[in-house]
Amino acid sequence: MSFNNLDNLYRQVIMDHYKNPRNKGSLEDGSLIVDMNNPTCGDRIHLTMKVEDGKVTDAKFDGEGCSISMASASMMTQTIIGQDMDKALKLSHVFSDMIQGKDFEDEDMDLGDIEALQGVSKFPARIKCATLAWKAMEKGLNEQQ
Repeated sequence: MSFNNLDNLYRQVIMDHYKNPRNKGSLEDGSLIVDMNNPTCGDRIHLTMKVEDGKVTDAKFDGEGCSISMASASMMTQTIIGQDMDKALKLSHVFSDMIQGKDFEDEDMDLGDIEALQGVSKFPARIKCATLAWKAMEKGLNEQQ
Protein backbone atom coordinates (compact mmCIF):
# COMPACT_ATOMS: atom_id res chain seq x y z
CA MET A 1 0.00 0.00 0.00
CA SER A 2 1.43 3.37 -0.97
CA PHE A 3 2.10 6.09 1.61
CA ASN A 4 -0.76 8.25 0.25
CA ASN A 5 -3.25 5.37 0.49
CA LEU A 6 -2.10 4.55 4.03
CA ASP A 7 -2.30 8.22 5.05
CA ASN A 8 -5.83 8.40 3.61
CA LEU A 9 -6.85 5.23 5.46
CA TYR A 10 -5.51 6.64 8.74
CA ARG A 11 -7.39 9.89 8.14
CA GLN A 12 -10.61 7.89 7.57
CA VAL A 13 -10.10 5.94 10.82
CA ILE A 14 -9.58 9.19 12.77
CA MET A 15 -12.68 10.81 11.24
CA ASP A 16 -14.76 7.68 11.93
CA HIS A 17 -13.84 7.81 15.63
CA TYR A 18 -14.54 11.55 15.69
CA LYS A 19 -17.95 11.31 14.01
CA ASN A 20 -18.95 8.00 15.66
CA PRO A 21 -17.17 8.03 19.02
CA ARG A 22 -16.98 4.78 20.93
CA ASN A 23 -17.71 4.78 24.67
CA LYS A 24 -19.07 8.33 24.72
CA GLY A 25 -20.93 9.17 27.90
CA SER A 26 -20.35 8.81 31.62
CA LEU A 27 -20.27 5.99 34.15
CA GLU A 28 -21.93 6.21 37.54
CA ASP A 29 -21.57 4.41 40.89
CA GLY A 30 -18.08 4.72 42.26
CA SER A 31 -16.21 5.17 39.02
CA LEU A 32 -12.89 6.98 38.77
CA ILE A 33 -13.52 10.49 37.48
CA VAL A 34 -10.88 12.64 35.82
CA ASP A 35 -11.42 16.05 34.25
CA MET A 36 -8.63 17.59 32.20
CA ASN A 37 -8.28 20.30 29.62
CA ASN A 38 -5.77 21.69 27.20
CA PRO A 39 -5.93 25.46 27.70
CA THR A 40 -3.85 26.22 24.60
CA CYS A 41 -6.53 24.92 22.24
CA GLY A 42 -9.64 24.47 24.39
CA ASP A 43 -9.89 20.67 24.30
CA ARG A 44 -11.45 19.22 27.44
CA ILE A 45 -12.27 15.71 28.57
CA HIS A 46 -14.38 14.16 31.32
CA LEU A 47 -13.18 10.56 31.70
CA THR A 48 -14.88 7.98 33.88
CA MET A 49 -13.44 4.50 34.42
CA LYS A 50 -14.48 1.49 36.39
CA VAL A 51 -11.62 -0.57 37.84
CA GLU A 52 -12.28 -3.93 39.47
CA ASP A 53 -9.58 -6.27 40.78
CA GLY A 54 -6.84 -4.25 39.07
CA LYS A 55 -8.54 -4.35 35.66
CA VAL A 56 -10.23 -1.56 33.69
CA THR A 57 -13.69 -3.04 33.20
CA ASP A 58 -15.31 0.00 31.59
CA ALA A 59 -14.42 3.50 30.44
CA LYS A 60 -16.40 6.36 28.97
CA PHE A 61 -15.56 9.92 28.02
CA ASP A 62 -17.30 13.14 27.29
CA GLY A 63 -15.88 16.46 26.27
CA GLU A 64 -15.26 18.77 23.41
CA GLY A 65 -12.35 19.47 21.20
CA CYS A 66 -10.76 18.94 17.84
CA SER A 67 -11.10 15.76 15.80
CA ILE A 68 -7.67 14.51 16.96
CA SER A 69 -8.52 14.95 20.64
CA MET A 70 -11.96 13.33 20.50
CA ALA A 71 -10.87 10.51 18.17
CA SER A 72 -7.95 9.75 20.46
CA ALA A 73 -10.30 9.56 23.47
CA SER A 74 -12.55 7.15 21.59
CA MET A 75 -9.60 4.97 20.59
CA MET A 76 -8.11 5.09 24.08
CA THR A 77 -11.29 3.88 25.80
CA GLN A 78 -11.65 1.07 23.28
CA THR A 79 -8.05 0.03 23.86
CA ILE A 80 -7.98 0.01 27.67
CA ILE A 81 -11.29 -1.71 28.45
CA GLY A 82 -10.46 -5.20 29.66
CA GLN A 83 -6.79 -4.40 30.31
CA ASP A 84 -4.97 -4.72 33.61
CA MET A 85 -4.08 -1.31 35.04
CA ASP A 86 -0.36 -1.92 34.44
CA LYS A 87 -0.96 -2.82 30.79
CA ALA A 88 -3.20 0.23 30.31
CA LEU A 89 -0.45 2.44 31.73
CA LYS A 90 2.14 0.73 29.52
CA LEU A 91 -0.09 1.33 26.49
CA SER A 92 -0.17 4.99 27.43
CA HIS A 93 3.63 5.16 27.46
CA VAL A 94 3.84 3.36 24.11
CA PHE A 95 1.25 5.78 22.70
CA SER A 96 3.17 8.77 24.06
CA ASP A 97 6.40 7.58 22.43
CA MET A 98 4.61 6.87 19.14
CA ILE A 99 2.86 10.24 19.05
CA GLN A 100 6.17 12.04 19.69
CA GLY A 101 7.83 10.21 16.79
CA LYS A 102 10.06 8.16 19.08
CA ASP A 103 10.83 4.48 18.64
CA PHE A 104 8.29 2.44 20.55
CA GLU A 105 7.99 -1.19 21.59
CA ASP A 106 4.68 -2.78 20.71
CA GLU A 107 5.50 -6.42 20.00
CA ASP A 108 3.25 -7.71 22.79
CA MET A 109 0.44 -5.21 22.17
CA ASP A 110 -2.23 -4.76 19.58
CA LEU A 111 -2.37 -1.01 19.04
CA GLY A 112 -5.38 -1.32 16.76
CA ASP A 113 -6.84 1.96 15.58
CA ILE A 114 -4.50 4.10 17.69
CA GLU A 115 -1.78 3.55 15.09
CA ALA A 116 -3.81 5.89 12.88
CA LEU A 117 -2.66 8.75 15.11
CA GLN A 118 1.03 8.09 14.43
CA GLY A 119 1.10 10.86 11.81
CA VAL A 120 0.33 13.47 14.49
CA SER A 121 4.03 13.36 15.35
CA LYS A 122 4.60 15.54 12.27
CA PHE A 123 2.49 18.29 13.87
CA PRO A 124 3.97 19.13 17.28
CA ALA A 125 1.16 21.55 18.15
CA ARG A 126 -1.34 18.66 17.90
CA ILE A 127 0.52 16.24 20.21
CA LYS A 128 -1.20 17.68 23.31
CA CYS A 129 -4.56 17.17 21.58
CA ALA A 130 -3.82 13.51 20.94
CA THR A 131 -2.44 12.80 24.42
CA LEU A 132 -5.10 14.58 26.53
CA ALA A 133 -7.32 11.50 27.07
CA TRP A 134 -4.29 9.30 27.70
CA LYS A 135 -2.95 11.71 30.34
CA ALA A 136 -6.38 11.70 31.99
CA MET A 137 -6.37 7.89 32.04
CA GLU A 138 -2.86 7.83 33.54
CA LYS A 139 -3.86 10.32 36.23
CA GLY A 140 -6.94 8.31 37.19
CA LEU A 141 -5.17 4.96 37.30
CA ASN A 142 -2.17 6.34 39.19
CA GLU A 143 -4.51 7.81 41.81
CA GLN A 144 -6.25 4.42 42.06
CA GLN A 145 -3.00 2.56 42.88
